[in-house]
Amino acid sequence: MKNITKEFPGVKALDDVNLKVAAGEIHALCGENGAGKSTLMKVLSGVYPHGTYSGDILFQDEVCMFKDIKGSESLGIVIIHQELALIPELSIAENIFLGNEQAKAGVINWNETVVKARELLKKVGLSENPNTLISKIGVGKQQLVEIAKALSKDVKLLILDEPTAALNEEESENLLQLLLSFKKEGMTSIMISHKLNEVSKVADSITIIRDGRTIETLKWEEVSEDRIIKGMVGRELTNRYPDRTPQIGETILEVKDWEVLQGDRKVIDNISMHIKRGEIVGIAGVMGSGRTEFAMSVFGQSYGTKISGQLYKDGKEISVKNVPEAIENGLAYVTEDRKNYGLILIEDIKRNISLPNLRKLSKFSVLNENVEVKEAENYRQKMNIKTPSILQKTGNLSGGNQQKVVLSKWIYAEPDILMLDEPTRGIDVGAKYEIYTIINQLADEGKGILLISSEMPELLGMCDRIYVMNEGSIKGELAAADATQESIMKYITS
Repeated sequence: MKNITKEFPGVKALDDVNLKVAAGEIHALCGENGAGKSTLMKVLSGVYPHGTYSGDILFQDEVCMFKDIKGSESLGIVIIHQELALIPELSIAENIFLGNEQAKAGVINWNETVVKARELLKKVGLSENPNTLISKIGVGKQQLVEIAKALSKDVKLLILDEPTAALNEEESENLLQLLLSFKKEGMTSIMISHKLNEVSKVADSITIIRDGRTIETLKWEEVSEDRIIKGMVGRELTNRYPDRTPQIGETILEVKDWEVLQGDRKVIDNISMHIKRGEIVGIAGVMGSGRTEFAMSVFGQSYGTKISGQLYKDGKEISVKNVPEAIENGLAYVTEDRKNYGLILIEDIKRNISLPNLRKLSKFSVLNENVEVKEAENYRQKMNIKTPSILQKTGNLSGGNQQKVVLSKWIYAEPDILMLDEPTRGIDVGAKYEIYTIINQLADEGKGILLISSEMPELLGMCDRIYVMNEGSIKGELAAADATQESIMKYITS
């Protein structure tokens, strides 16, 4: 890719970017959120057609002018987006061959579809029945279905945008091994990732992008995490977690004998736990351990068909049977799924931030839009949300900046207890540090913080105390001084 420049209204997303990828290598693309990585790959794959950008794409020495995704796929360039493009109501086989149906004279040959789907699933190490609905399998397996779908298109260059963002450690490791096996077969891959340990494990070369410009391309032997971080954020980042001296007060939230049923299935089994003012409490556990379900059920019974147990705030029992009651009682929940549950993507940043606390902006039910603009602008600056304007649609922001909007929205609701579910998922190291600093400030203000994370170093670097969950119940509790990756894993596997 030579001298690629791409502009959106009010912002230059790519500014004279160059990228060279050798045949048969795994090439990583690193950069902060909003640096332009996904935009560059959307140019390469025809999502942004020729004519909407300047510069040249050369694939196997031929100049390419893709009008759409079909054009790039016909040459074997296939992109798997961070947001998986699968239809939950269709089967695995139907999803694999969607738009590429095994048909003659307009009639689909279902036997051929299932047989070929089975072969492709075997290739990616998935033993599911091809007739299983996508809605019945987890995110890790869905990611493998996306790869099987790419393989069905005779892929030569596979582009993966944050492929392990929603996966646990075991699923991530399997995916990386799969990429290495594809490399042995001669396939070329480009991988966008914020997980630098994964990048250094599999990448042959790494190109770093910052603020829409190419900073440098490193060969594997030149790579160190510190060098990548310096290239990404433009400065040394000596400490991944900001220093903090905890000021821990009285218990602010106590959960007693908490049980949650979803239909006939018991998802949360007799959990009792507490959070003190100024304390950051972590919940560790693998995906499916019930961490998210627990937090959502506490936050206004957002999850579960039958819930029992007691909630106490500052020693007094409270009732939170719905989300407005939860907000009223000073609870906030930052969801792991910001696109579906955290934001209104077609609405602007300003309105997303003000939504949970419109009462603060209103008099006699009339919204004071001048104050709304002022408050949103204040959060844009305070949270360092990279955007030309607070009137920008939230759906147009990068993942990290969307996450900052979600955090802004809940901080603006003035909660006493913040439950943060994977608050740094899919976010680069620079933005992570900013979010960690905000979390520490909130704890210093005397708020109680519950931090759910799949990244153990994050829990160990941020938390004062860690609960370990597995199969819907708490298996152990560790003070920060006693917590190690090994001690957490011991409880998870017990």
